[in-house]
Amino acid sequence: MVDVKSFGERVLDSLEKVIVGKRQSLELVVIGLLSQGHVLIEDVPGVGKTILARSLARSLDCVFNRIQFTPDMLPSDVTGVSIYNQQSNEFEFRPGPVIGQIILADEINRATPKTQAALLEAMEERQVTVDGVTHPLPQPFMVLATQNPIEYEGTFPLPEAQLDRFLLRMRLGYPSISDEIRVIDDQKIQHPLETLSSVAKLDEILQAMDAVKRIHVSPAVKKYIVELTTQTRQSADVYLGASPRGSLSLARAGQARAALLGRDHVLPDDVKALAVPVLAHRIIVSPAARLRDLSSDRIMQEIILATPVPGGSFAPELAGEK
Repeated sequence: MVDVKSFGERVLDSLEKVIVGKRQSLELVVIGLLSQGHVLIEDVPGVGKTILARSLARSLDCVFNRIQFTPDMLPSDVTGVSIYNQQSNEFEFRPGPVIGQIILADEINRATPKTQAALLEAMEERQVTVDGVTHPLPQPFMVLATQNPIEYEGTFPLPEAQLDRFLLRMRLGYPSISDEIRVIDDQKIQHPLETLSSVAKLDEILQAMDAVKRIHVSPAVKKYIVELTTQTRQSADVYLGASPRGSLSLARAGQARAALLGRDHVLPDDVKALAVPVLAHRIIVSPAARLRDLSSDRIMQEIILATPVPGGSFAPELAGEK
């Protein structure tokens, strides 16, 4: 069985050669990968969102495809199209860019809702259906979507069903002064991305994903996860709370974080560390809370503070569980 901690360290060290000073953000991306989930990167232009996706694909030796979303894009531009071949007298499927392993959905909120919906089946069911024929997607399959939080003109906000399919939402943010100076020095002659090589093979990636599923989640931690999700539905500041998919995503992300840290069980600290990136984008802030300038992140942080943290033993051998 692959050592998930060692695997994660190799991937993170590779990514840090390109994305400087953003270890916590990079850990979220690796957690998304190990959880077999998708990541929404919401940030301003120029902080390395595209480079991050390309670096991940190169570090894992995966097929990288980029989809540049625009308002005039059609669903077939994402999934692919069937074209009639006059020589064989048959229709041939020409795969779209979504059929890959690491997919960058750049500026996803610039596409119309109809085109955005073309990603739903791929993200949830790991397949695309074109002209009634279903085409399975390769493994691993991960969508890294980006959107600009400050530019709303000509954009279409992602609907709740689309947001709910992202395991977590993250931000890179601006680098510190020293890190930005290092970026300038690193790219003086050659971009660090060009020097990256694969640090993990396909079998190792799939084994790491399988190992994460076996990380123990105690009944107390499961209850804590569900209580956090339930509080999002009962808060007066929330118009629509997180769905059961939110609880499932938080549990799976907690397993991945525990494995990255070398543990065989999930702690409440794992849940607390991931609750905001996993749950905040799944809730809709009420109009009254929006008038008070409350963000979903802030509401989620308040819910975490108000929810009692369980105590006791969480490891399977200590809890007497198999």
